[in-house]
Amino acid sequence: MRNELADRLFTLRSKHDLSQASLAELAGIDRKTINRIENGHFSPALDTLVRLSSALGVTPSSLLKA
Repeated sequence: MRNELADRLFTLRSKHDLSQASLAELAGIDRKTINRIENGHFSPALDTLVRLSSALGVTPSSLLKA
């Protein structure tokens, strides 16, 4: 699940032409957190998923879909 989320987050971020730093600023989280998620080293809390999905304009469940 962690790797699927990592791939999906990277794809969506790239699709929106956002750097990790700019997504972090939009979502109100640390850039290192995004890096850890995208590298599959961190499973984010629900609050972080909601913030990321809101910044990317998608639903939280779409970040988790297989």
